[in-house]
Amino acid sequence: MAAPEEQELSQTQTEKLLQFQDLTGLESMDQCRRTLEQHNWNIEAAVQDRLNEQEGVPSVFNPPSSRPLQVNTTDHRVYSYIVSRPQPRGLLGWSYYLIMLPFRITYYTLLDIFRFALRFIRPDPRGRVTDPVGDVMSFIHNFEERYGRSHPVFYQGTYSQALNDAKRELRFLLVYLHGEDHQDTDEFCRNTLCSAEVQNFVNARMLLWACSTNRPEGYRVSQALRENTYPFLAMIMLKDRKMTVVGRLEGLIQPEDLIAQLTFIMDANQTYLMSERLEREERNQTQVLRQQQDEAYMASLRADQEKDRKKREEQEQRRHEEEMARQSVLAEERRRRTLQEEKERKSECLPQEPAPDDPDSVKIVFKLPNDSRVERRFLFTQSLAVIHDFLFSLKETPEKFQIVTNFPRRVLPCLPTEEQPDPPTLREAGLSRSEVLFVQDLTDD
Repeated sequence: MAAPEEQELSQTQTEKLLQFQDLTGLESMDQCRRTLEQHNWNIEAAVQDRLNEQEGVPSVFNPPSSRPLQVNTTDHRVYSYIVSRPQPRGLLGWSYYLIMLPFRITYYTLLDIFRFALRFIRPDPRGRVTDPVGDVMSFIHNFEERYGRSHPVFYQGTYSQALNDAKRELRFLLVYLHGEDHQDTDEFCRNTLCSAEVQNFVNARMLLWACSTNRPEGYRVSQALRENTYPFLAMIMLKDRKMTVVGRLEGLIQPEDLIAQLTFIMDANQTYLMSERLEREERNQTQVLRQQQDEAYMASLRADQEKDRKKREEQEQRRHEEEMARQSVLAEERRRRTLQEEKERKSECLPQEPAPDDPDSVKIVFKLPNDSRVERRFLFTQSLAVIHDFLFSLKETPEKFQIVTNFPRRVLPCLPTEEQPDPPTLREAGLSRSEVLFVQDLTDD
């Protein structure tokens, strides 16, 4: 029965893995799987952590820094409001208070001695933060189990992430440290923190981060803020370009008093946020102006580079065309020289012209394409190739030509072909003792 459940769980994880990859755009499937495993396959928390990393906020699963949290707690202008416990009233109240005082002093003294001795025997496990998000989510879960879901919106992330978001958004950050063992904690959570007035006020005006001091993340923040008693609230904001504690509220405080004190702190420090907003807007405008100037400079630079490129291409094209023209002229000169050498070679190889009274001679008049005439005698026994070589050796003859009879019109086969490798003789070609032949120019063809 275990195999189907494992298979169903594996299919669910595979679907979450593919969905997480689509939402984040990560290419590495192994990285997606490790991230989801760190968040116990909670895809919403994993995606939120990934988005925080992309915004420059360190991942909550990176090893925590050993440095103290970068929050200014030494500002002497910090507002502090401490609510003292009510004094006993009447004879019965004072009698009960005096009777219980020795027991209370003895209890807390022994508890402090025990905790002090325990530090030497076993280090406080809260000193090592391994899962800060888990600490915060565990507090929220336990809070809702005990006090219900009707409460201000708790920031679901680490203390460092809350500081970064408050700094980036220029908002007030209210930090609540939950002392589970304190006698006033339960009443504060039920009657003050979960009241509708406080919920509406906090949700509309600030971020709220909370954690139990029994968890490593809450304990670490407690060491940084150095609270004196519980319930403890600290107001933090960006002041003089540093995240600074500007208000501390300690003790059991009622909803109306809490709202009044928070309003007073916010009003007293609102000018710092306004100044920071103006400075940030000026910086953004300066950055936008600089970016526009850079873009204009880059556009001008690209235009100049494009002009230079086109100019180089045109110069290269002209050089190429000039080189091609030069090569063409050289090739034409080589061709003409080769042609002239070939004409001279053909002229030197021609057989001697027969005598006029040779009975085997043939008198041929050639009419050239330029209307000039050339006359020469050949022998009947000579090949038509000799006639072609004679005409080829003449300067007036075109480079390519053919020899044509007039009546009847026919082209003499003066050059060898595959069907007739040896051109026929003049007698075989049917020439008489006196002929007029026409030379046709084939150069253009």
